[in-house]
Amino acid sequence: MSLFSLEGRTALVTGASRGIGRALAIGLADAGADLVLAARSEDALQGTAAAVRAHGRQAQVFAADVSDPENISALFRQMDDAGLRADVLINNAGMEEVRASVDVDEALWNRILDTNLKGAFFVARHFAERLLTAGLSGSIVNTCSLTSAVGVPTAVPYTASKTGLLGMTRALSSEWSPRGIRVNGIGPGYFRTELTEVFYQDEAWRAAMLTKIPMGRFGELDDLVGACVFLTAPASAYVTGQLVFVDGGYLASI
Repeated sequence: MSLFSLEGRTALVTGASRGIGRALAIGLADAGADLVLAARSEDALQGTAAAVRAHGRQAQVFAADVSDPENISALFRQMDDAGLRADVLINNAGMEEVRASVDVDEALWNRILDTNLKGAFFVARHFAERLLTAGLSGSIVNTCSLTSAVGVPTAVPYTASKTGLLGMTRALSSEWSPRGIRVNGIGPGYFRTELTEVFYQDEAWRAAMLTKIPMGRFGELDDLVGACVFLTAPASAYVTGQLVFVDGGYLASI
């Protein structure tokens, strides 16, 4: 199955300490990649690093807050100093806070957009800059969302950021694919993580949502791994600028 092998590849995963980022990092390791793991706390990354190493792959950890462009620059400088160059990027770091739109202030708007959209761009820029300078190819997968395609009440800043991330995916694909860097996205449906736990505390919400998902269940984090491996492996060599929804059929049934 060499089409789905990531042997010899090095993947940078942001937001890798928990949830989707942790699951994707471990899944890429299982496919043969070595990992560079980034999150706001190095200590929080140790569990993910241990799981990657248990698959026989290398794992390096770095603290980085992607909402701060200087933090992003420092991350890549540290990688350069350590002799690390990733050729796969999983742009996953993100945040959300449920709040009625009339209560959204500038601080919340900036915090969400700076992390989910601005941060994703500058991580991608630094990643691509190194590959383009060296004349190397690579692959970027941006963690988008159902809100890249539909509106969700009480999640306007988040929806704006994830819709923007889809636009960024398409624009960067148009610019960088001719030079060997493919850019795609995955769009998770309803997955229970620390970020989304507030919804799952509502029993009525859970019951109502399950009626809208044709497969009749919420996603398990491992359900995202196959799409991510596909989009970074040779199997998707002619796939770029696309968003693959992993949602149990939710969007198809609306």
